[in-house]
Amino acid sequence: MDETSEIIKVVISSTFVAEPLREALETWLSELRIVATVLFAPYNQVFQQLLDPASSLTTNKRGLNVILLRPSDWHGTTATSPQNDPVPPHSGLRRNVTDFVQAVRQTDQRRSSTTIVITCPDSAENTQISEPGDSIQEIERLLISEFSDLGVEVITAADLLALYPVADCYDRQADKLAHIPYNSLFYTALGTIIARRLYALTAPPHKVIALDCDGTLWDGVCGEDGPEGIRLDSIRKSFQSALVAQHDRGMLICLCSRNNESDVLDVFDRRKDMILKRNHIAASKINWKSKAENLQSLSKELGLSLESFAFIDDDPVICAEVRARCPEILTLLLPKDPQTIPAFLKHVWAFDARKVSTEDVERTRLYREHFMRENLRHAAPTLKDFLVSLDLDIQISGPSETEAGRVSELTHRTNQFNLTAIRQTEREIRQICEDKSRECLVVRLKDRFGDYGMVGVMIFNTSVDSIVVETFLLSCRALGRGVEHQMMAKLGKIAQERRRDFVDLCCIPTEKNRPALDFVNALPRGTRKTHDKGFYARLEAANAASTSYDPDVHGITESLSEAATAAPSGQASSINTTFVGSIPETLHTPELIHRWISQKHLRPGSSIATSPPVSPTEQTIAAIYSELLGVTSVGIHDSFFELGGYSLLAMRVLSRIHEEFNVEVDPMVLFMTNFTVSELSSAVQKEQLRRMNPLDLEEILRKIAEITDEGAPGKTGGTTST
Repeated sequence: MDETSEIIKVVISSTFVAEPLREALETWLSELRIVATVLFAPYNQVFQQLLDPASSLTTNKRGLNVILLRPSDWHGTTATSPQNDPVPPHSGLRRNVTDFVQAVRQTDQRRSSTTIVITCPDSAENTQISEPGDSIQEIERLLISEFSDLGVEVITAADLLALYPVADCYDRQADKLAHIPYNSLFYTALGTIIARRLYALTAPPHKVIALDCDGTLWDGVCGEDGPEGIRLDSIRKSFQSALVAQHDRGMLICLCSRNNESDVLDVFDRRKDMILKRNHIAASKINWKSKAENLQSLSKELGLSLESFAFIDDDPVICAEVRARCPEILTLLLPKDPQTIPAFLKHVWAFDARKVSTEDVERTRLYREHFMRENLRHAAPTLKDFLVSLDLDIQISGPSETEAGRVSELTHRTNQFNLTAIRQTEREIRQICEDKSRECLVVRLKDRFGDYGMVGVMIFNTSVDSIVVETFLLSCRALGRGVEHQMMAKLGKIAQERRRDFVDLCCIPTEKNRPALDFVNALPRGTRKTHDKGFYARLEAANAASTSYDPDVHGITESLSEAATAAPSGQASSINTTFVGSIPETLHTPELIHRWISQKHLRPGSSIATSPPVSPTEQTIAAIYSELLGVTSVGIHDSFFELGGYSLLAMRVLSRIHEEFNVEVDPMVLFMTNFTVSELSSAVQKEQLRRMNPLDLEEILRKIAEITDEGAPGKTGGTTST
């Protein structure tokens, strides 16, 4: 198993009890087909986890660290936080947050995983105890500012609730009983946002949005209504603005429409109120062929795999056809009700904002230049003439301080011409650049049509007798121009300058990197040495230094592109694209998600004969058990724990009982009973009687006695025998 297929570890550390989000998170991961293990750090030990070099948080490699913060937990002792909470010995929330930032910065030096910080809402009571300058918004602004240079993402409480609104998320009773401050819907929202971020880290990046036109970009049929007859209301303009924003983040925008091309282009040319302009469009297929066929053609034309595509159409039949014929594509059915389109877009996970590189922003321009080069290549008499006419300028040097993100991006995006397919985070690239024992070189390319930007990466170290190359990759759009040969020659010359005899290339075969391995196999034959994931190819330094490109000998690979094979190597290829495409339609609110999760975990209940609940109290408690445990039936003598319950969930039961009956059942009932419906019902009734006004109780008992006397045999008004 290579490094790209290792199980991801998700470590969650929080200032409150976070375990109730586990079910939602693990359900999402299972349905998305993301192979990950979820670990919860010890309760309310965020500082300890950050500062302990052996903690689960600091030892998490290539995984996701999640830190959940509730501001009131760091005010010190409050009405809802236990006296022994291990908060830093400072007064004031801001001081504690400042210490937290410093701890994260210290940890950052040894961190190779991705970290997100989620601030969670406080109750109204806890918000009122905030000191001046300690509002949650001010704390969030401080965190965002401090973490901007570390690559640590901050998700604010407002951000979370804007995506997954929960009107009243605070559970006062559960917070009091066990520091479980939120209700089930909010924990569902927390698990969902974590799954959403993990999806962004593991799923193949979407690079293309292919769009239908009639009924999608505008209302009406351009071939019948004409450019002036189609309708562009505020909703459609907002939709187009969202598409332009995706374009500005690096997405390629394409048109895929069953129409006459001239009719569609007339709309773009004559409707000045179009937000999406012709200059935003990278390519188009406007004809009467099937859209699945046209999407496949766009894939080949752009040199991008189908799984790089997101396709949006308002026709459910066409969406079903594309899903059947091109399952790799993220197919999104636009809602028929235009008013729901803004909410729909909020839940297209592939459109979530991410860090944008210069190359992302310039992607449409780069692809236009690519098309011009292709036209020149087809017109040139020979390949050698074509390359000469390009006026290639290849530069190999170390990356600048601001380019670690782009280097990391290339390690994640480049699949075919990549000898190892080892993915590196931005932090790891920075560490490599700072490490005196390892070196990083990047390749930049220009020609007469424009600047390709950074296209290649080499990471290596110097051993006793050789240069050992652990990463050697080149973007597909730069292949067939001899760039890879100059990269190899550069490594050979470095080896000679350092008086090393060899260049050792680490090779790890994957499903997609056959082109890179073929390149190595075509080099002057050297020795091979196997390792646990592949092999090392050893070249003599002199042979490596003399590597050159002869178009007449090496030729050019016509079909070499990301479209040539299916998915990137590693687990990302297993993402359930059909399910992801259905999320904006079916799983866009906490209520819908919670219901879906409950149904996924629905169990039949006890396998033995049980007594059904009879009294209203028993029926209410049985319904609570059924909901929280996901069981279809509960008998009054079934043990909560034998049905799959656990202590934290039992605290949720006690909170719900308080909500339903307005009584507080002593938590000791967990240890003194089997926690059955019958036992809890008795405890509720006893507590209700205990809290009752003595005069009211006396009156009730008197009436009961009267009813009993009147109904007794032999009493006046009672039943007599004959």
